[in-house]
Amino acid sequence: MRISRILAGGRSTPRAIPNFDSTTIFVRATARYLRGEDFPALGMFHPKLSGLAPVLNHLPRTVRTSMYTWGGANEGVPSDSLGGVDVERFREWVVDQYPERGYPAVMVGSSNGAAVHLAALLGIPWLPQTFLVPVRRSMGPDEIREDIRWGEACAEPFLEANPDVSLHQMHDPNQDRLMVRKLGYFRTKVRTLGEAYEEFLETVLEPGGTIVTLECGYDWPAVDVGERHSFQLGGLGGLDPEEYYEGSDRIASFLAERGAATRRWNAPEPDGRVPEAEWGFDPHLREDVQRIADDRGYDLRRLSFDDPRDLSPFVADRYRERYRERNRSTERLFAQSFALVEPWWTIRTGSIPYWTAFNTRSDVRSLEAYLEGAEPYDEIRANLFSHGVESAGLASVERWREVLDHARDRRGFVGVDTNAYPYDLESLFRYHSDIPRTIDARHSHPPPMPFERFDELAGDVADEYSVRWETR
Repeated sequence: MRISRILAGGRSTPRAIPNFDSTTIFVRATARYLRGEDFPALGMFHPKLSGLAPVLNHLPRTVRTSMYTWGGANEGVPSDSLGGVDVERFREWVVDQYPERGYPAVMVGSSNGAAVHLAALLGIPWLPQTFLVPVRRSMGPDEIREDIRWGEACAEPFLEANPDVSLHQMHDPNQDRLMVRKLGYFRTKVRTLGEAYEEFLETVLEPGGTIVTLECGYDWPAVDVGERHSFQLGGLGGLDPEEYYEGSDRIASFLAERGAATRRWNAPEPDGRVPEAEWGFDPHLREDVQRIADDRGYDLRRLSFDDPRDLSPFVADRYRERYRERNRSTERLFAQSFALVEPWWTIRTGSIPYWTAFNTRSDVRSLEAYLEGAEPYDEIRANLFSHGVESAGLASVERWREVLDHARDRRGFVGVDTNAYPYDLESLFRYHSDIPRTIDARHSHPPPMPFERFDELAGDVADEYSVRWETR
């Protein structure tokens, strides 16, 4: 079996849902915690690869980067089969992951790593709005206009087959430079709950239960391609949105270092701003949630924020409060990068979770701002997601060490080969296995924080954070 095919993982999801996407991983992490299980290997890798993990970083760098490219490409679907992709099958897969039992609340909406930890704290499921459909095709990473034309030509059958979704075609030649060579990114946002989500809510919500809409207001300049179809150049991370379209010195330097034939990306002028493809919330879904709540008598809460990273301080401090209520230490912070979330071991080690959306300088600044305003931590640990590219805006290991130095005592990385970063393939396994080796504290898993208690607290303290908690 080719190693790139092993890296892509076994097919445990419906056709057209990739194992490697943030939404897929966040659903699995949340569901495994609710089942009382830890979360090794992102829930996606073939078991045969576990024995190979210790040698991955000894492979030549060119081999490692090609594994990112081909591992993703193996999960893509042919463009001529898009008319047969049914997004309702995605929602069915999501609800099948969760234990079928009563819950006081269910979260619905934006993808967010901090929301995984919030769901674990409250013992409730999270139903995502956004899914990635990876489409196989070959294209140079800097061929922006060509990618728009390609997407326009093949999207219509998919949109006709799925009338309740918006298509946010995404192309990031900076952070996703390896993947976009062989994949087109069709990120889709459901505008309705659909039969599977509705049936799940009716089955598991306890009497008087609450639906919490998780609404990230982060938006991005986009090109209007057609009805329910937009094109987004770039994504949240190391560059400002406008830089992708207008160019900058650091983009010119990045492209020169990659040996590219251009020093800026040739893209059409954006037509306006839309919800960001991976993290933003399409408000059409809110209207459908309101309909279901009115019809069936559910309570509604709205948890909204402007940047996906805004939720992290709010969630971290709720953990601190919960640990303090149970007479546990509140002095250890564990920062977890992008998809490298592990709620089971976070709570088992008595760690406070803090989610960083990626590994960029802006993510370091967000974490640093939190630490400068928070009650000091004795110990600060972090993992780092490696994406195989020295992308523009990437934060160096040295910069991450600077923020870890906010700890009064112990500090360091978990599961990171600092010499290999950002080509550190082993971290996709070691982010989990190194937690018990690095952090020796052990605590029992407490019962979920009562939702009524959280509801009261959130209403009292939301104004202290960049979040809004609204009763509807």
